[in-house]
Amino acid sequence: MVGASEVILGVEIAVVVGGFGYAAASDLRTREVSDRVWQLMGVLGAGLGAVALAPGGLLPVVAWIVVAAFTLQHVVAWDAALGPRGEASADLLEAGLYAAVIVGLAVAVVHWGVSATGVPWAVLAVLVSVLFARGLFEAGVLYGGADAKALMIAALVLPTFASVLLPLSGSFALVLAFLPFAVNLLMNAALLSLAIPIAIAARNLARREFRFPSGFTGYMLPVAEIPHRFVWLKDPLSVGATPRDELETAEDDQRERERLAAELSQRGVRRVWVTPQIPFVVLMAAGAIAALLAGNLVLDLIALA
Repeated sequence: MVGASEVILGVEIAVVVGGFGYAAASDLRTREVSDRVWQLMGVLGAGLGAVALAPGGLLPVVAWIVVAAFTLQHVVAWDAALGPRGEASADLLEAGLYAAVIVGLAVAVVHWGVSATGVPWAVLAVLVSVLFARGLFEAGVLYGGADAKALMIAALVLPTFASVLLPLSGSFALVLAFLPFAVNLLMNAALLSLAIPIAIAARNLARREFRFPSGFTGYMLPVAEIPHRFVWLKDPLSVGATPRDELETAEDDQRERERLAAELSQRGVRRVWVTPQIPFVVLMAAGAIAALLAGNLVLDLIALA
Protein backbone atom coordinates (compact mmCIF):
# COMPACT_ATOMS: atom_id res chain seq x y z
CA MET A 1 0.00 0.00 0.00
CA VAL A 2 1.33 3.41 -0.96
CA GLY A 3 1.69 5.77 2.00
CA ALA A 4 1.00 9.49 2.17
CA SER A 5 4.69 10.36 2.03
CA GLU A 6 5.14 8.40 -1.22
CA VAL A 7 2.13 10.15 -2.74
CA ILE A 8 3.49 13.57 -1.77
CA LEU A 9 6.90 12.69 -3.19
CA GLY A 10 5.29 11.56 -6.43
CA VAL A 11 3.41 14.84 -6.75
CA GLU A 12 6.58 16.82 -5.99
CA ILE A 13 8.43 14.95 -8.74
CA ALA A 14 5.56 15.64 -11.14
CA VAL A 15 5.68 19.35 -10.28
CA VAL A 16 9.44 19.49 -10.92
CA VAL A 17 9.24 17.60 -14.22
CA GLY A 18 6.14 19.42 -15.45
CA GLY A 19 7.29 22.85 -14.33
CA PHE A 20 10.78 22.60 -15.76
CA GLY A 21 9.47 20.99 -18.92
CA TYR A 22 7.09 23.89 -19.50
CA ALA A 23 9.76 26.45 -18.63
CA ALA A 24 12.26 24.84 -21.01
CA ALA A 25 9.73 24.78 -23.86
CA SER A 26 8.81 28.42 -23.22
CA ASP A 27 12.46 29.48 -23.10
CA LEU A 28 13.24 27.66 -26.34
CA ARG A 29 10.26 29.24 -28.07
CA THR A 30 10.48 32.84 -26.80
CA ARG A 31 13.68 33.05 -24.69
CA GLU A 32 11.55 34.16 -21.75
CA VAL A 33 10.02 32.34 -18.78
CA SER A 34 7.17 33.94 -16.90
CA ASP A 35 7.56 34.33 -13.14
CA ARG A 36 4.13 32.73 -12.87
CA VAL A 37 5.73 29.36 -13.63
CA TRP A 38 8.05 29.65 -10.62
CA GLN A 39 5.28 31.18 -8.48
CA LEU A 40 2.91 28.28 -9.16
CA MET A 41 5.61 25.68 -8.61
CA GLY A 42 6.72 27.44 -5.42
CA VAL A 43 3.24 27.61 -3.93
CA LEU A 44 2.65 23.94 -4.71
CA GLY A 45 6.02 23.04 -3.21
CA ALA A 46 5.34 25.08 -0.07
CA GLY A 47 1.99 23.39 0.44
CA LEU A 48 3.25 19.88 -0.22
CA GLY A 49 6.22 20.39 2.09
CA ALA A 50 4.02 21.62 4.92
CA VAL A 51 1.78 18.56 4.60
CA ALA A 52 4.80 16.23 4.50
CA LEU A 53 6.29 17.74 7.67
CA ALA A 54 3.03 18.03 9.60
CA PRO A 55 3.43 14.65 11.40
CA GLY A 56 6.53 16.09 13.14
CA GLY A 57 4.51 18.73 14.96
CA LEU A 58 4.19 22.51 14.89
CA LEU A 59 7.89 23.46 14.93
CA PRO A 60 8.85 21.72 11.66
CA VAL A 61 5.85 23.25 9.90
CA VAL A 62 6.62 26.75 11.19
CA ALA A 63 10.28 26.42 10.14
CA TRP A 64 9.15 25.24 6.74
CA ILE A 65 6.70 28.12 6.29
CA VAL A 66 9.47 30.58 7.17
CA VAL A 67 11.92 29.18 4.62
CA ALA A 68 9.15 28.77 2.01
CA ALA A 69 8.09 32.40 2.35
CA PHE A 70 11.74 33.43 2.22
CA THR A 71 12.16 31.52 -1.04
CA LEU A 72 8.92 32.72 -2.63
CA GLN A 73 9.74 36.39 -2.11
CA HIS A 74 12.40 35.99 -4.81
CA VAL A 75 9.73 35.32 -7.46
CA VAL A 76 7.35 38.10 -6.40
CA ALA A 77 8.07 41.68 -7.48
CA TRP A 78 7.29 43.14 -4.05
CA ASP A 79 9.95 45.82 -4.50
CA ALA A 80 7.88 47.38 -7.31
CA ALA A 81 5.48 48.69 -4.65
CA LEU A 82 8.29 50.88 -3.30
CA GLY A 83 8.49 52.84 -6.54
CA PRO A 84 11.49 53.80 -8.69
CA ARG A 85 13.22 55.48 -5.76
CA GLY A 86 12.81 52.53 -3.43
CA GLU A 87 15.59 50.33 -4.83
CA ALA A 88 17.98 51.12 -1.98
CA SER A 89 15.22 50.49 0.58
CA ALA A 90 14.37 47.20 -1.10
CA ASP A 91 17.99 46.08 -0.91
CA LEU A 92 18.13 46.93 2.80
CA LEU A 93 14.85 45.16 3.50
CA GLU A 94 15.99 42.05 1.67
CA ALA A 95 19.35 42.07 3.44
CA GLY A 96 17.51 42.29 6.75
CA LEU A 97 15.23 39.43 5.70
CA TYR A 98 18.23 37.27 4.81
CA ALA A 99 19.85 37.99 8.16
CA ALA A 100 16.63 37.35 10.12
CA VAL A 101 15.95 34.00 8.45
CA ILE A 102 19.54 32.76 8.78
CA VAL A 103 19.86 33.81 12.41
CA GLY A 104 16.36 32.58 13.29
CA LEU A 105 16.93 29.13 11.85
CA ALA A 106 20.40 28.93 13.39
CA VAL A 107 18.90 29.65 16.83
CA ALA A 108 16.18 27.06 16.22
CA VAL A 109 18.79 24.45 15.30
CA VAL A 110 20.77 25.19 18.48
CA HIS A 111 17.65 24.87 20.66
CA TRP A 112 15.80 22.01 18.99
CA GLY A 113 18.37 20.33 16.77
CA VAL A 114 18.00 18.94 13.27
CA SER A 115 15.32 16.24 13.25
CA ALA A 116 11.83 15.42 12.11
CA THR A 117 10.42 17.06 15.25
CA GLY A 118 12.96 19.89 15.40
CA VAL A 119 14.27 21.74 12.37
CA PRO A 120 13.99 19.27 9.47
CA TRP A 121 16.94 18.81 7.15
CA ALA A 122 14.59 19.72 4.29
CA VAL A 123 14.33 23.26 5.70
CA LEU A 124 18.10 23.63 5.86
CA ALA A 125 18.49 22.14 2.38
CA VAL A 126 16.17 24.81 0.99
CA LEU A 127 18.01 27.58 2.84
CA VAL A 128 21.41 26.35 1.62
CA SER A 129 20.07 26.09 -1.95
CA VAL A 130 18.66 29.63 -1.89
CA LEU A 131 21.93 31.06 -0.55
CA PHE A 132 23.84 29.00 -3.12
CA ALA A 133 21.68 30.25 -6.01
CA ARG A 134 21.82 33.86 -4.85
CA GLY A 135 25.58 33.68 -4.42
CA LEU A 136 26.06 32.30 -7.92
CA PHE A 137 23.80 35.00 -9.35
CA GLU A 138 25.63 37.82 -7.58
CA ALA A 139 28.95 36.35 -8.73
CA GLY A 140 27.73 36.30 -12.34
CA VAL A 141 27.91 32.51 -12.63
CA LEU A 142 24.14 32.31 -13.08
CA TYR A 143 23.72 35.09 -15.62
CA GLY A 144 19.93 35.31 -15.78
CA GLY A 145 17.68 36.00 -12.83
CA ALA A 146 15.33 33.30 -14.10
CA ASP A 147 18.08 30.70 -13.66
CA ALA A 148 18.56 31.61 -9.99
CA LYS A 149 14.80 31.63 -9.41
CA ALA A 150 14.49 28.23 -11.06
CA LEU A 151 17.15 26.77 -8.79
CA MET A 152 15.50 28.19 -5.67
CA ILE A 153 12.05 26.92 -6.61
CA ALA A 154 13.42 23.48 -7.49
CA ALA A 155 14.80 23.33 -3.96
CA LEU A 156 11.46 24.34 -2.45
CA VAL A 157 9.54 21.71 -4.40
CA LEU A 158 12.08 18.94 -3.84
CA PRO A 159 14.64 19.79 -1.11
CA THR A 160 16.46 16.44 -1.27
CA PHE A 161 16.11 13.30 -3.34
CA ALA A 162 18.26 10.20 -2.97
CA SER A 163 15.97 7.47 -4.34
CA VAL A 164 17.65 7.20 -7.73
CA LEU A 165 17.74 4.31 -10.17
CA LEU A 166 21.52 4.04 -10.32
CA PRO A 167 22.82 2.66 -7.01
CA LEU A 168 25.94 4.18 -5.45
CA SER A 169 28.46 2.85 -2.96
CA GLY A 170 27.93 3.60 0.71
CA SER A 171 29.96 6.80 0.98
CA PHE A 172 28.54 8.30 -2.22
CA ALA A 173 25.01 7.30 -1.25
CA LEU A 174 25.44 9.12 2.07
CA VAL A 175 26.61 12.27 0.29
CA LEU A 176 23.67 12.08 -2.11
CA ALA A 177 21.22 11.69 0.75
CA PHE A 178 22.27 15.01 2.29
CA LEU A 179 23.19 16.98 -0.83
CA PRO A 180 20.33 19.36 -1.77
CA PHE A 181 18.46 18.37 -4.91
CA ALA A 182 19.08 21.82 -6.42
CA VAL A 183 22.84 21.33 -6.13
CA ASN A 184 22.61 17.99 -7.93
CA LEU A 185 20.44 19.63 -10.59
CA LEU A 186 22.94 22.43 -11.20
CA MET A 187 25.98 20.15 -11.25
CA ASN A 188 24.22 17.89 -13.75
CA ALA A 189 23.29 20.87 -15.92
CA ALA A 190 26.88 22.08 -15.90
CA LEU A 191 28.16 18.65 -16.89
CA LEU A 192 25.55 18.25 -19.64
CA SER A 193 26.47 21.67 -21.02
CA LEU A 194 29.78 20.18 -22.13
CA ALA A 195 27.88 18.46 -24.94
CA ILE A 196 27.04 21.83 -26.54
CA PRO A 197 30.52 22.80 -27.81
CA ILE A 198 31.01 19.22 -29.02
CA ALA A 199 27.77 19.40 -31.02
CA ILE A 200 28.67 22.82 -32.48
CA ALA A 201 32.14 21.59 -33.45
CA ALA A 202 30.62 18.52 -35.11
CA ARG A 203 28.28 20.78 -37.09
CA ASN A 204 31.17 22.95 -38.25
CA LEU A 205 33.32 19.96 -39.17
CA ALA A 206 30.48 18.46 -41.20
CA ARG A 207 30.18 21.72 -43.14
CA ARG A 208 33.96 22.19 -43.36
CA GLU A 209 33.68 25.53 -41.54
CA PHE A 210 35.51 24.66 -38.34
CA ARG A 211 37.85 27.24 -36.82
CA PHE A 212 39.91 26.75 -33.72
CA PRO A 213 38.96 27.62 -31.03
CA SER A 214 35.82 29.57 -32.04
CA GLY A 215 34.48 26.53 -33.88
CA PHE A 216 33.40 25.12 -30.52
CA THR A 217 31.16 28.11 -29.68
CA GLY A 218 29.83 29.47 -32.97
CA TYR A 219 29.07 28.83 -36.63
CA MET A 220 28.41 30.62 -39.92
CA LEU A 221 24.87 31.81 -40.62
CA PRO A 222 23.34 33.66 -43.58
CA VAL A 223 22.57 37.26 -42.65
CA ALA A 224 18.97 36.87 -43.84
CA GLU A 225 18.37 34.24 -41.12
CA ILE A 226 19.62 36.36 -38.21
CA PRO A 227 16.16 37.85 -37.37
CA HIS A 228 14.67 34.34 -37.29
CA ARG A 229 17.30 32.67 -35.11
CA PHE A 230 18.15 33.20 -31.45
CA VAL A 231 21.82 34.06 -31.94
CA TRP A 232 24.42 36.65 -31.05
CA LEU A 233 26.84 37.97 -33.64
CA LYS A 234 30.20 36.47 -32.77
CA ASP A 235 32.33 39.12 -34.48
CA PRO A 236 30.06 42.03 -35.46
CA LEU A 237 32.85 44.62 -35.38
CA SER A 238 34.83 42.77 -38.01
CA VAL A 239 31.98 43.12 -40.50
CA GLY A 240 31.01 46.66 -39.66
CA ALA A 241 27.82 46.14 -37.61
CA THR A 242 27.93 47.77 -34.20
CA PRO A 243 26.08 45.95 -31.38
CA ARG A 244 24.22 48.01 -28.82
CA ASP A 245 24.09 47.74 -25.05
CA GLU A 246 22.76 44.70 -23.20
CA LEU A 247 19.12 43.94 -24.07
CA GLU A 248 16.54 43.26 -21.39
CA THR A 249 13.67 41.52 -23.21
CA ALA A 250 13.18 39.05 -26.04
CA GLU A 251 11.43 41.79 -28.02
CA ASP A 252 14.46 44.06 -27.65
CA ASP A 253 16.70 41.21 -28.81
CA GLN A 254 14.48 40.57 -31.82
CA ARG A 255 14.58 44.23 -32.87
CA GLU A 256 18.34 44.32 -32.42
CA ARG A 257 18.84 41.25 -34.60
CA GLU A 258 16.62 42.80 -37.27
CA ARG A 259 18.66 46.02 -37.11
CA LEU A 260 21.97 44.19 -37.38
CA ALA A 261 20.73 42.06 -40.28
CA ALA A 262 19.58 45.16 -42.16
CA GLU A 263 22.87 46.94 -41.52
CA LEU A 264 24.94 43.95 -42.64
CA SER A 265 22.83 43.47 -45.77
CA GLN A 266 23.35 47.10 -46.72
CA ARG A 267 27.09 46.56 -46.43
CA GLY A 268 26.91 43.58 -48.76
CA VAL A 269 27.66 40.96 -46.07
CA ARG A 270 25.98 37.63 -46.77
CA ARG A 271 27.24 35.32 -43.98
CA VAL A 272 28.50 36.01 -40.47
CA TRP A 273 29.87 34.07 -37.52
CA VAL A 274 27.25 33.72 -34.75
CA THR A 275 26.88 32.16 -31.33
CA PRO A 276 23.61 30.35 -30.50
CA GLN A 277 21.57 31.64 -27.58
CA ILE A 278 21.12 28.43 -25.60
CA PRO A 279 18.76 28.86 -22.62
CA PHE A 280 20.32 27.53 -19.43
CA VAL A 281 16.85 26.64 -18.14
CA VAL A 282 16.78 23.92 -20.82
CA LEU A 283 19.97 22.46 -19.41
CA MET A 284 18.52 22.78 -15.92
CA ALA A 285 15.47 20.81 -17.00
CA ALA A 286 17.75 18.08 -18.32
CA GLY A 287 19.75 18.29 -15.09
CA ALA A 288 16.57 17.82 -13.07
CA ILE A 289 15.62 14.69 -15.01
CA ALA A 290 19.16 13.36 -14.58
CA ALA A 291 19.02 14.11 -10.85
CA LEU A 292 15.79 12.14 -10.52
CA LEU A 293 17.12 9.18 -12.49
CA ALA A 294 20.81 9.08 -11.59
CA GLY A 295 21.32 11.52 -8.71
CA ASN A 296 24.52 13.46 -9.22
CA LEU A 297 26.24 12.66 -12.52
CA VAL A 298 29.58 13.87 -11.20
CA LEU A 299 29.37 11.45 -8.27
CA ASP A 300 28.27 8.71 -10.65
CA LEU A 301 31.31 9.23 -12.84
CA ILE A 302 33.65 9.31 -9.83
CA ALA A 303 32.07 6.11 -8.49
CA LEU A 304 32.58 4.40 -11.85
CA ALA A 305 36.20 5.50 -12.13
